[in-house]
Amino acid sequence: MALVLPFPAVRPDKKFVSQVAALPYDVMTREEGQKAVAGNPLSFMHVEKSEIDVPDHTKSNDDLIYQTAKRNFIDMRVKGILIQDESPRYYIYRQQMGSQVQTGIVGVMSAAEYDAGKIKKHELTRQDKEEDRIRHVDTVNAQTGPVFISYRERPGLNAIVDQITAGIPEYDFTAEDGIKHTVWVVADAGKIEGIKKEFLAIDALYIADGHHRAAAAATIARNRRAQETSKASSREFESVLAVLFPHTQLKVMDYNRAVKDLNGLTPEQFIDKISASFTVSSNFKERSPRQFHDFGMYLGGQWYQLTVKEGTYDAGDPVASLDAAILQALLLDPVLGIKDPRVDDRIKFIGGIRGMDELEKLVNQDGFAVAFSLYPTSMEQIISVADAGAIMPPKSTWFEPKLRSGLFTHRLD
Repeated sequence: MALVLPFPAVRPDKKFVSQVAALPYDVMTREEGQKAVAGNPLSFMHVEKSEIDVPDHTKSNDDLIYQTAKRNFIDMRVKGILIQDESPRYYIYRQQMGSQVQTGIVGVMSAAEYDAGKIKKHELTRQDKEEDRIRHVDTVNAQTGPVFISYRERPGLNAIVDQITAGIPEYDFTAEDGIKHTVWVVADAGKIEGIKKEFLAIDALYIADGHHRAAAAATIARNRRAQETSKASSREFESVLAVLFPHTQLKVMDYNRAVKDLNGLTPEQFIDKISASFTVSSNFKERSPRQFHDFGMYLGGQWYQLTVKEGTYDAGDPVASLDAAILQALLLDPVLGIKDPRVDDRIKFIGGIRGMDELEKLVNQDGFAVAFSLYPTSMEQIISVADAGAIMPPKSTWFEPKLRSGLFTHRLD
């Protein structure tokens, strides 16, 4: 059973939506954020990434950052840039990036179900990042960005969504990066009840992206639950803002790696060492692998294909059989000496959206010694890892397109 409920979203007035909608706070630096909002005072980044509006050299955990987010959020509501629906509703959110189309349902999940393991995760969170989101949500008193959730596709939900999206949308705009965003508001009582019942028949939900948002929301729920004195008070803090997509529609992109040095080896010695676990083929014109357990490698101005040898990894283990885990266990750790990629500054992770040219640039111009291209992780692999209660290697998944912040906000009062 998955409890996914409607809620009265705080969202942009239709005439401001394209200016308000912003990329998530965690996909860019402060400087990149400042550049992105230049000339646009309505961008929701002023709420989600409010460090762009505080003086230079302000410490990253200064309370001024969180108070600025709160002030900016209130200001946008007072000015009518953001409005709030009067009654609980679902929302249908469609994104189109080229031929990739994904259509999700916006609602709120149960923080208690997250704690009970019914909302499954596949990666670890960092304490500093989790604490940042806790302070942000607590201070603003609202969840300003949704968790990106997947569920095993259900024909019943598809049918309801198809009926709704045949109607006139509330929002329909194309962002500066060419990604199209379309939103329908679900106010019909029958359709609301139908969506709720369909989710109740789902055994588990899976976090695709937004692990820190989810963990922060659950922590705030526990804290406020413990402090609550009146049973009549609002319990919106028990809910977690989410956009939920059927697993068949999501696109996982490759998440590639570059390493600054060869750990004291010459290129010839390096290739000799990795040949114990991989078949190495030169002149790899495709640059990007076409199947699981193949890798591209850019070294010394040329591309190689690496194919992992059978028997060098546990094919029956949902984590050990992941390409990111294979590369780490058979090459990055034993050959290049990268024991913990979460903290080792010799390794850089590159989202597949940047393409193979970025990997070549890192090696040819930016001082890196070698780069590796990986085949994208599948949604089935992500679900298998989550169902096993296991954790994926860091930087195993890169989802595109990214959910826009500012389209839906969930107030906690």
